[in-house]
Amino acid sequence: MTVAQIQVDQRVIGIDSRRFASVEKALVELITNSDDSYARLEEAGREVTGWIQVGYQRHHSGAVLTVGDQAEGMSFEQAGRVLSYGGAHSPLARGEGAGRGYFGRGLKQAIFGLGHGWIETIQAGRFTRIDIFRGSNGGYLYDDDGADRQAFPADYARLGIPGGGSGTRVTIVVDNPHATITQQATLRQLLADNIYLRDVLERRTVELLHGHPGNGDYGRDSLRFREPPATTLVGPDAPGSFSVDGAEYAFTVTLKRAEGVELTLKGDERTAGLVVESGMAVLDCQMFEFENQVGTEYLFGMVRCPALTDMLGRGVAIISDEREGLNAKDPFVAAFSRAVSRMIAGAVQAEKEKLTHLERATTSGRTAEMIEHLLQHMSEAAVRDLGLGTAAVGLDEDRAHAREGETPAALRFTTPFYYRPPLHPFHIALLLDPHQLPQGEMLEFGLDLPASIRLDPLPVTVPVGTLAETLRLEWSATGDRAGDRGEITVRAGDYWALCEVVIAENASRHAADQPPHHVAAGTLSAPRRQAHRASRDHGVDLFTGYDFRNLHNTTDRAVYSQEERKVIINTAAPTVQLYVDGRGRFRDSARLLLAELFLDVISDELAKLRVEQRGEAGDLEAFRNAKRAIVGRYGSEVHRTFLG
Repeated sequence: MTVAQIQVDQRVIGIDSRRFASVEKALVELITNSDDSYARLEEAGREVTGWIQVGYQRHHSGAVLTVGDQAEGMSFEQAGRVLSYGGAHSPLARGEGAGRGYFGRGLKQAIFGLGHGWIETIQAGRFTRIDIFRGSNGGYLYDDDGADRQAFPADYARLGIPGGGSGTRVTIVVDNPHATITQQATLRQLLADNIYLRDVLERRTVELLHGHPGNGDYGRDSLRFREPPATTLVGPDAPGSFSVDGAEYAFTVTLKRAEGVELTLKGDERTAGLVVESGMAVLDCQMFEFENQVGTEYLFGMVRCPALTDMLGRGVAIISDEREGLNAKDPFVAAFSRAVSRMIAGAVQAEKEKLTHLERATTSGRTAEMIEHLLQHMSEAAVRDLGLGTAAVGLDEDRAHAREGETPAALRFTTPFYYRPPLHPFHIALLLDPHQLPQGEMLEFGLDLPASIRLDPLPVTVPVGTLAETLRLEWSATGDRAGDRGEITVRAGDYWALCEVVIAENASRHAADQPPHHVAAGTLSAPRRQAHRASRDHGVDLFTGYDFRNLHNTTDRAVYSQEERKVIINTAAPTVQLYVDGRGRFRDSARLLLAELFLDVISDELAKLRVEQRGEAGDLEAFRNAKRAIVGRYGSEVHRTFLG
């Protein structure tokens, strides 16, 4: 048994291992190593199976990874060389490879980053095993048994190698407590979409074994990238070229537009963007000069440029040492990028033009929920906090009626504020006009009351159509503890009313809220129709919704539609277009812009009502002061809503 320390600065291994401590990165490194080995056999004219088997056993606190192939295998001496550390020992530097991997460091990074492991390999009938692990003092060690030995039939069978053949299997035991133990289904998708495996999965037979043999969850899946349905915009394999220092270099471009599916925009599992391939190496995935720009969200494809790995082999820094993509500062890469960008510019511009004429847009369900909550809250704040009558707002003629006291009360409580003593029963009454309420809707109640404030009976949802001539609903209420408070809200479509209940020790016991003698508490009744008066506790929603709509001007970012009582976001506004993707969907990442737009429109409308209420309509300075006060009062609430 020969245990020795890997001959390199131990701190370098530690830094690299932490940087690449990922199940996915480890498997990508090992799979591409197997692919490279097959490629060398093919270059030598040998037939290959192309079989690569990935194993993943997931446990509660760890996992076991394996990657096996039927490729070259390694002699005892070759296996020892993989423990040499750094780019000088990589196949690329020796002129044997195509410039992939982590340049002589990936295998050891993967093993030490995740835990410990071993290499088993057979070549020319000889079996070699090397264990790679950390010592008790934290050192990076290996054990190669001192020599190889004859390969037995059991070795071939265990490694999945045909008798007399060659191949390698690497096993990693994931015992690093900081490593994420990925779900099997998630890992399968991560590997299938990984840009660095995209081409490998096409030319090799790669399968994922998962679970534990003998258990019900054990199975195998073929790994293959599934390109989304798409329309070809450039190519396929449209030829292009660029020149550097008088030399001309060729490349090809294929650009497509995905139809009917979302693409992943970032990460190694990115499905949007152009995969940059050179030889057998995938070097990057991006949109060059159009990266992160509007109109590229559904574009994807491939750029092939053999000269990139040629430059890499000559020591030109066209990509970073950590394989983070093309190095845009390198003159060769810069010239390549300009040439590719010119070829795809027309297609990207066409996608942008579609947004210019976009009539409507949508939001995600989560964003829509946030907006709905905000609009309802601000509609209630208009009445409850600002005392604005909203029963007839929205149309100019209705506002005139409101000033004349002709606004009918579709829903209102007899008082918006029940201030009552403890242990003294009182009545809460709701006045309604069923003829104004929208047919087909439900009369729904929201109770925000502590357990110490009781209603008898509890309000129940009632179809508007069953109200007939009912003008009053009533409940008996009792509060046990002084200091408790709550609210009752009732809604029917856009109509709503609310009241606040406060239990106070010094409250009067003589409130004018007793019911008529013939009305039983909590029942529907049809007493004499009363003259309705405007009241600040009832109304319709001032803000009933929102819409993304092309207003065919680039000036207004958002406006308020009085007729619809909606906030309209203008899709023709350049600022808005920046956050709407090629499918007309508003990005969740731009919620703060929505917060700004909604706050501006809402505060503007509330300020108009405020100055009208005070008899200062037309006074610009009064309007500005009112809007400033409203923004100061509700600005943080609006922004917090969009922050979730």
